[in-house]
Amino acid sequence: MSWYTLLQPDHIYTFLLLFVRLSTLFVFLPFYNHMSVSPSLKAAFAFYLALVLYPLVPVTPEPVAISTFFMALFFEILTGLIAGVVLNIVFGIFSYAGEQIAFVMGFSLASTMDPQSQIQSPLVSQFLTMMALLVLLAFDGHHMILIWMVEAVKEAPPGRFPLDPDIFDYVIGAMGNLFVVGFSIAFPIVALSLLSDIIFGMLMKTMPQFNLLVVGFPIKIALALLVWSVVFGVMMAIFEKEFLEAIGVLMAWMR
Repeated sequence: MSWYTLLQPDHIYTFLLLFVRLSTLFVFLPFYNHMSVSPSLKAAFAFYLALVLYPLVPVTPEPVAISTFFMALFFEILTGLIAGVVLNIVFGIFSYAGEQIAFVMGFSLASTMDPQSQIQSPLVSQFLTMMALLVLLAFDGHHMILIWMVEAVKEAPPGRFPLDPDIFDYVIGAMGNLFVVGFSIAFPIVALSLLSDIIFGMLMKTMPQFNLLVVGFPIKIALALLVWSVVFGVMMAIFEKEFLEAIGVLMAWMR
């Protein structure tokens, strides 16, 4: 294929759609959309991937109307948005679990600005999300995302939206499971904290001189940290399971 052929309108149109899709994925997909990475670097990486993956893409005919062109761009952005929602729900589970843990530990006021989401969130939520990101790197989840990008380009060429009702059913169900699974992850710590509150209440009834603020809260925090250290490995195993399930759904969506 000569350079003159690549400069034909059909090839330019196809490359533009591919670049828009990859750029949108880098905006919405976890790990690659981290705020610490400069937008210029993300754009450069998206352009590099577009050059590498372009030989795998069938040429899309040039649209006859400008409305068709904008519709194709909308489909590419929608594809990246749906993929980002599916994978970010997994991280949202641990953010919600961190909020529940911080509440029962008395750390709700220990909130700072999350550099990724640009909102105030408890430190416990930020810690869990960061550890989940490290576990993602440990089992090569970032490579799985890249593999899915390649499969998406081959199975669903730019300009075509894979309309599958199953992906929307999964997103709706996953939004509900976000709260269920998130609370299940935090349940051991929440249950122990509630049990300790009952015990402290009984002690205050039998021993009025018992100072809950001085003695009770440090004991409650220590017990929560102890349980957290025991179940932390299970938390990360749940994250890996949920992430692999989400990637599997995205793979099935593109087939």
